[in-house]
Amino acid sequence: MSESSPAGKITVGIVGASGYGGVQLVRLLTQHPEVELVYLGGDSSAGQSYTDIYPHLAGSVNLTVEPVDVEAIAQRCQAVFLSLPNGLACTMAPALLERGCRVLDLSADYRFENLNTYQSWYGGDRSDQVTVAEAVYGLPELFRDRIRDARLVGCPGCYPTASLLGIAPLLKQGLAQPETLIIDAKSGTSGGGRVAKTGMLLAEASNSLGAYGVARHRHTPEIEQICTHLARHEVTVQFTPHLIPMVRGILATIYANLRDPGLVRDDLLTIYTAFYRASPWVTVLPNGVYPQTKWAWGTNRCYIGLETDPRTGRVVVMSAIDNLMKGQASQAVQCFNLMMGLEESLGLPTTTFYP
Repeated sequence: MSESSPAGKITVGIVGASGYGGVQLVRLLTQHPEVELVYLGGDSSAGQSYTDIYPHLAGSVNLTVEPVDVEAIAQRCQAVFLSLPNGLACTMAPALLERGCRVLDLSADYRFENLNTYQSWYGGDRSDQVTVAEAVYGLPELFRDRIRDARLVGCPGCYPTASLLGIAPLLKQGLAQPETLIIDAKSGTSGGGRVAKTGMLLAEASNSLGAYGVARHRHTPEIEQICTHLARHEVTVQFTPHLIPMVRGILATIYANLRDPGLVRDDLLTIYTAFYRASPWVTVLPNGVYPQTKWAWGTNRCYIGLETDPRTGRVVVMSAIDNLMKGQASQAVQCFNLMMGLEESLGLPTTTFYP
């Protein structure tokens, strides 16, 4: 069983600390009033001082990246964040749970209720069905009570977070026809991670906008799973992601046919505001104000704007987040707070750096 910090703080580790998600976690957790960061694990970066990798954190972090060792993590950490490529967390999580460690997985390994769905989209052989059955989907605005009781949280992807927060009131309240859902989403280049990729080079991505993963992006089944849960019957969505030449941010524009074409924008604003009244990180914008990704930079906030089109009988929902924060690291910390019985917003930055 993991040890408590002498200061009474919660001892925490991060595996995959040198990636973009990892460095956001390091920044948040070193400033978290109830956390002592005691372990940073990595593969290619093992043995390096963390501030050699990220010099801007000098004075904040005094840790060396260690080889990944389940026994060492379980001995020293009460909770661990796994910020790893898909297919690796599932090799570690069962052993960590067995040793009494709380686990927050930022990959896709524990986002799916059905292992067959995971394997059909991500591949690989999995035999951890018992662990999968225990995992809770880490979208606090929809599953807050379950997260509070969880030992294992599968943190959502960035596109699903932006999309589902925009969609949830429509499906939960039966306002839209689920079969008409179309999600058009755009993400900054940091969503591709820190590994060098040709398409992410400045010369390739700058001054250009393009779709990718059309009709086959891996976040599609994740969105559909939660939409199905909300609508209480199977839902299929059309999801198209795009790469936009900026570092941070996702804007998801969601279209759906309204069940009642007579609903106007004010009606939907009232419904959305009530739906998210207990969700401090979702900001439903007033009439005629549409979200911009820059407003969410560096925060855990999701901005939602609404419009109705009486000509087509459709609703248009616009949802903006920081893909590295609400779409990844800060949402994981939000889940951590709930799991550990802390105030949900503890240690999370509320205001962007602007412009």
